[in-house]
Amino acid sequence: MDLLRSNLSRVRIPEPTNRIYKQECCLSFDTPRSEGGLFIDLNTFLAFGKDFVVWNYERTGNPVYLHIKQTKKLVPEDRPSKKPTLLAIGVDGGFDNNEPEYDETYSVVILPNYATLPFPSVELPEKVRLAVDAVLLAEGAERKEQLASWTTDKLKISSYAMNLQQIDNGVIVPPSGWKCSKCDKTENLWLNLTDGMILCGRKNWDGTGGNNHAVEHYKDTGYPLAVKLGTITADLEAADVYSYPEDDSVLDPMLGQHLAFFGIDFSSLQKTEMTTAERELDQNTNFDWNRIQESGREVEPVFGPGYTGLVNLGNSCYLASTMQVVLSTHSFCERYYTKQSLKLAFETAPADPTVDFNMQLTKLAHGLLSGKYSIPSLEKCERMNSSSSAINAKQEGIPPRMFKTVIAANHPEFSTMRQQDALEFFLHFLDQVEQQNSGSSGNNPARSFKFGIEDRIVCSSGKVAYNRRHDYILSLNIPLHEATNKDEIEAFQKLKAQKISEGKELGTDEIVRPRVPLEACLASFSSPEEIHDFYSTALQAKTTATKTARLTSFPDYLVLHMRKFIMGDGWVPKKLDVYVDVPDIIDLSQIRSKGPRAGEELLPEAGPEDEFQSNKPSANEDIVSQLVSMGFNYLHCQKAAINTSNAGVEEAMNWLLSHMDDPDINDPISQKADFVVDQTKVDMLLQFGFQEAIARKALKASGGDIEKATDWIFNNPEASISSESACLDATTSSTPTNLDAALPDGGERYRLMGIISHIGTSTQCGHYVAHIFKDGRWVIFNDDKVGVSVNPPKDMGYLYFFERLKE
Repeated sequence: MDLLRSNLSRVRIPEPTNRIYKQECCLSFDTPRSEGGLFIDLNTFLAFGKDFVVWNYERTGNPVYLHIKQTKKLVPEDRPSKKPTLLAIGVDGGFDNNEPEYDETYSVVILPNYATLPFPSVELPEKVRLAVDAVLLAEGAERKEQLASWTTDKLKISSYAMNLQQIDNGVIVPPSGWKCSKCDKTENLWLNLTDGMILCGRKNWDGTGGNNHAVEHYKDTGYPLAVKLGTITADLEAADVYSYPEDDSVLDPMLGQHLAFFGIDFSSLQKTEMTTAERELDQNTNFDWNRIQESGREVEPVFGPGYTGLVNLGNSCYLASTMQVVLSTHSFCERYYTKQSLKLAFETAPADPTVDFNMQLTKLAHGLLSGKYSIPSLEKCERMNSSSSAINAKQEGIPPRMFKTVIAANHPEFSTMRQQDALEFFLHFLDQVEQQNSGSSGNNPARSFKFGIEDRIVCSSGKVAYNRRHDYILSLNIPLHEATNKDEIEAFQKLKAQKISEGKELGTDEIVRPRVPLEACLASFSSPEEIHDFYSTALQAKTTATKTARLTSFPDYLVLHMRKFIMGDGWVPKKLDVYVDVPDIIDLSQIRSKGPRAGEELLPEAGPEDEFQSNKPSANEDIVSQLVSMGFNYLHCQKAAINTSNAGVEEAMNWLLSHMDDPDINDPISQKADFVVDQTKVDMLLQFGFQEAIARKALKASGGDIEKATDWIFNNPEASISSESACLDATTSSTPTNLDAALPDGGERYRLMGIISHIGTSTQCGHYVAHIFKDGRWVIFNDDKVGVSVNPPKDMGYLYFFERLKE
């Protein structure tokens, strides 16, 4: 006790604003449930496992710690699992983790000799008692961050609900027997809460669902809210209410009143339809879900170094699948595991190691690769000993909370609990690694993914220009016309049309998907492409040019991104339902750049006047000539065509007639830099999942035309998905430069070593799973589930990771 009193100056009573860590060690994944428990520094409120607390004492001199130890309570039988209603894991309404309960004991420990005093105890100094009580009562920093992330995903009250105008047109909605007012659909029906119209929902990618009549009705009338019939019960909050202008599911506090307006007594209705969230969840139990997750098969669990699972923090599978593959590469394993100890990372970290990128990435690497946490869980072991075989064993996995917090610090989307695009996360992660390792190229593992791309542009003059840039991924279109099973697809389309006409659903075993070989995707990347309105410095005019793309260097690891998400009808992003046949070994020698060719003449370097002419908006001459033939001024006609994005003669004439008296109507046509982007169009592109900077750039490049802007984004993948640091490496020159000098390069033959597959209708929903080739076999990493893969989905990948073969 005297020792404790002599160190009271090193004890602090936490303030409400202090971050208190008490669930997980800052340097490892030790918790109060670990063998040595957890030690909380009563000065900094950072937590350390038994093997690491002495490092903190040596660094800070703080000797007084609260020790927390949790021991699992005995449970007589398993609790029944509840059916999930949310596509999330470990949260209310999501998949039940069936967590056991624990007893918790506390003590005050004084280093360096680990003198231990029991808590609670009236003999402890009051300052210590107050400090420990405050720590135990406080919400842990880990829990606070998790709750803050989830609050952003709760349904919001619609801004249209409180003042919704309802039309008294005599409509009384019966309690059953509903049918779409515009077709024969009797399922997926929505009641518009303004006029009482019952209409069918959106059409799905495979032709099932509705006929879009509900959303078309909103476009015609502007009536904002609709409720899905069949989801209305006495629990009104569980009803599926959709706001078209807000483009999201919402809460309607006045729903009972709004339903009563049309004679609906919600208290007597029974649920007969799935909500939008439930339907999305149900879609993830289909063939793709089972195939990618290898459900229904006995997957032999794997334990040991490199076989540690990651706990799903709530839609964090995009992070888990990406990090499992990345940390399986030699470059990242060496940098953050074999050549960097946890102690070294801690010694070079700032005072708070929880916010240090290098420390938390090193912690994650050691957690995944050491094998320390890749052991069968205690609960599973007990069951195995009593009844079943080892094939039912399961590890608990490690939760990447602190790493997620650090990596999300500079990216607001990754800080939420919503599902994210694994590709976007991968590029953001490499960008952060580049920044952290800038100035030490020999120690930068992100370089192992980096390569050079060269665009060779030949204009109609016959002269040539070269554009070079760096990237981390090779993004490939999937040419469906190159499918190898066209006869089967044609027969399937006939069957589907017949089923739809009969009002029947297609069975899972009846669906036929196109099969496109990877070679066709690579050939599409390297095939010549026409560039319209290319400004030629040789001709001093815009012309049509031909562009071909080649790689100027080949990285240690090549990532292929399959563009499975395209813009469908009605500007709704949709996923291509296609298989890509990917071989284990690929040879890319045919897409290596040969550099400048003998005898070719390079385009002259662009000067200031060329830059002006290149950026100058161009008008469609057909539209201009028709307007001129009507007697309008030529310059005015050009401006009309440009300002209406060359939409047509009628649109241009309307613009012309309303702008004839503009004071600047006779001014010369300005550059595109002066173009003012319409914010509503930016918002529309943001709804498709594009970044704002890219959306603005695309709209400027396309003169404000949404369709052309979307095409521009998909046709300029280096602008839409490359990281900023990669884009900064780009050069546009008539003469190839030595831009690739610092990049790794070698042979063009690669072996497939990792696959990230996606299940769901868009990258912002569904589930990601990784398959990795390790120790001569394929292994599935599905969050905390790690096992030998029986049938890896090589034809269903979203991202493919290839390792260069050693020559």
